[in-house]
Amino acid sequence: MDMDYSAEDIAFRDEVRQFLADKFTPELRAATAKQAGVFAEGELARQWHTALYEQGWIAPSWPPEHGGPGWTQMQRFIFDREMGLAGTPSLPAMGLALCGPVLIGYGTPEQKAYFLPRILSGEHYWCQGYSEPGSGSDLASLATRAVRDGDDYVINGTKIWTTHAHEANWMFVLVRTGTSGKPQQGITFLLTPMDVPGLTVTPIRSMSGEHEVNQCFFDDVRIPVANRVGEENQGWTVAKYLLEFERGGGSAAGRLTAQLQKLCNIARIERGDDGQPLWDDPTFRARIMRLEAEVLAIDWTERRNIAGRAIGERSGDATASMLKLIVSEATQKLTELTVEALGTRAGANQRQALGLAANAAVVGPDHALTPMARYLNARAATIFGGSSEVQRNVIAKVALGL
Repeated sequence: MDMDYSAEDIAFRDEVRQFLADKFTPELRAATAKQAGVFAEGELARQWHTALYEQGWIAPSWPPEHGGPGWTQMQRFIFDREMGLAGTPSLPAMGLALCGPVLIGYGTPEQKAYFLPRILSGEHYWCQGYSEPGSGSDLASLATRAVRDGDDYVINGTKIWTTHAHEANWMFVLVRTGTSGKPQQGITFLLTPMDVPGLTVTPIRSMSGEHEVNQCFFDDVRIPVANRVGEENQGWTVAKYLLEFERGGGSAAGRLTAQLQKLCNIARIERGDDGQPLWDDPTFRARIMRLEAEVLAIDWTERRNIAGRAIGERSGDATASMLKLIVSEATQKLTELTVEALGTRAGANQRQALGLAANAAVVGPDHALTPMARYLNARAATIFGGSSEVQRNVIAKVALGL
């Protein structure tokens, strides 16, 4: 496999860098530096979405006939990597990276014509209705019920950890429509507007203070049958297809590399118990180097994955699970080591200095603003999208045949 950049790839990389120089303005950079959540806040996300949409780069994985840029697999990798290295806002993935590809693969012509342009433009802001209080990684045990009533489904139940439900105007939701056979056989995939009667969104604050997730309650919510994606009781097939995108459809190496560089910079500034920079402590620097080796391994794993896709291979469940597993665990290690490097500075309450509405000064140096909040948020990285235990089970079953 040839994983080096061609002349055309280098020219494309330079085009992406020029776009970043022009559009990722100092104001956007400053706002992004105050973000501690998994995804950028609504207004910042909308601004960056608009910049990419106007450039025609908002949906790198979509085919050209549906509004994608028609890039090669290597160009998509380069784009993701350069965005990560630059530290651009993390756009919510539920519409562009999850629901959009599902509609392209399973939607009716009418659904594609209505929803896809609105996902591209940002008119529709999506959230994901999967997890429930008793059904997270064991998603097949979900209990939210949908009963057919003429041309509608009537939904009752609750969804939890629903990222950006307070910002979204649409949700894709898994509901139970059958109880016979295996649990997976009675699940259906529906699309619901967020302003429908009977749907209530209750905020959940994370321990870092961010409001990203919510609990959603369905009380006799009526959704047209026309909003079903795929056949009734076949939603598990659709959901598995979507999770392949959630667990391994993009590139994380660029963003991890940028975060690792920030850690190295902090280690050169902050001092240990001996009064010397942490970077001069061989034990601490060795821990950074071990982490760097992990990030490099992720980088080359993603490159191999891209090279395989370029010749028609699919990522598959095992590869997607492996990447989700190692990326989430590397993210946690990075945030842990960054907090440790800050020492007592990490303990300051920076809540009033975080986010777009922040009106307080940073306590200490600027590099002390986000690490603790990001550390706390990263505790969920090995849970959301399927826990690390689930990923290891998938790898054991699919790749090892256990």
